[in-house]
Amino acid sequence: MSVARAFDKYEGLGNDFLVLDAAGEDVSADEAIRLCNRRFGVGGDGVLLVLPPRTPGADARMRVVNADGSVPEMCGNGIRCVALRLARARGTRAASLLVDTDAGLRVCDVDDTGGRGLVRVDMGSVRATGDLSLDVDGRPVVVAVADAGNPHAVIFGAFARADVDALGPRIATHAAFPRGINVEFARVEAGAIDLVVWERGVGVTMACGTGACATVAAAIDKGLLARGAPVRVHLPGGDLTIAIDDAGHAVMTGPARHVFSGQLAPR
Repeated sequence: MSVARAFDKYEGLGNDFLVLDAAGEDVSADEAIRLCNRRFGVGGDGVLLVLPPRTPGADARMRVVNADGSVPEMCGNGIRCVALRLARARGTRAASLLVDTDAGLRVCDVDDTGGRGLVRVDMGSVRATGDLSLDVDGRPVVVAVADAGNPHAVIFGAFARADVDALGPRIATHAAFPRGINVEFARVEAGAIDLVVWERGVGVTMACGTGACATVAAAIDKGLLARGAPVRVHLPGGDLTIAIDDAGHAVMTGPARHVFSGQLAPR
């Protein structure tokens, strides 16, 4: 970045991002790390680049760069932020948008009536692919593996924060997952889910949209939840509603919020 550039800070249930318009993929891993640093940069869980679409008829393309410089395939909270930003740039309070991602095309329906920033996202097919037993420092840990356009390992039970801090990074970088994996710690109770996520490339976050979808899919696969019914997923930053139909198609509904705008200083 040789000149000052405008950015917007957005968050979805506390999962926060710098959002930049980009003609090309011009934020490097080192730049993302610097920008996301919460003491010496702007601070964020990642950078969202809004790019020209690849698919005919799409409104934009989203590319995500995590706080550690890695590039995930998809970000559920991030796409709600991008959709809300696109709708507001058009000056509309209601919009149906098509957004390209590295996990495929996503339909986003924005309801910004009264500034509520509610976004419903068609997350496509979300699949639970079965259990896997891992050796973690000599301890057997069983995870339910799921695919929400990016990879997830879900552990069901009751967990303290110390468990999340200890197991999250060990599973996320386990040899069984050469490209890394997101790790969900989930408790199912009364038809809802309490969820904490260790995100690949970020660590513990306030919320994870793809993680919520993957966890619901895994819970349905285990018979813990009914297919088709909307499921409330309680995350540290707030709630998402996830519904997965008989074909494994997932819909996520949740808020996004503009925090502030600014200028990035030249390099």
